[in-house]
Amino acid sequence: MDSKSLKVLIEAGAIKKIRVIGDGSHFYMEIITKGEPSLVNTLKGKLKTWATIDAAAKWIHSMGIGTLHVELEKWQPGQRRLGL
Repeated sequence: MDSKSLKVLIEAGAIKKIRVIGDGSHFYMEIITKGEPSLVNTLKGKLKTWATIDAAAKWIHSMGIGTLHVELEKWQPGQRRLGL
């Protein structure tokens, strides 16, 4: 799901929950609607990631969402990311 699709769902009130998930040194978002959960992607279709939790929070706040859930189980702040 890209940011354009996400805006449409937000305007329609279809978002039930947003999870920010730490994985390695980065964060990604999972959007939960009435159907199955989906991940936030870039416009090119790649998984959208953020380097810091505050960057992720600022981005989702700019979309008009004020509540999200954070999962830090797999977050490793000092871990470097593989350039695949």
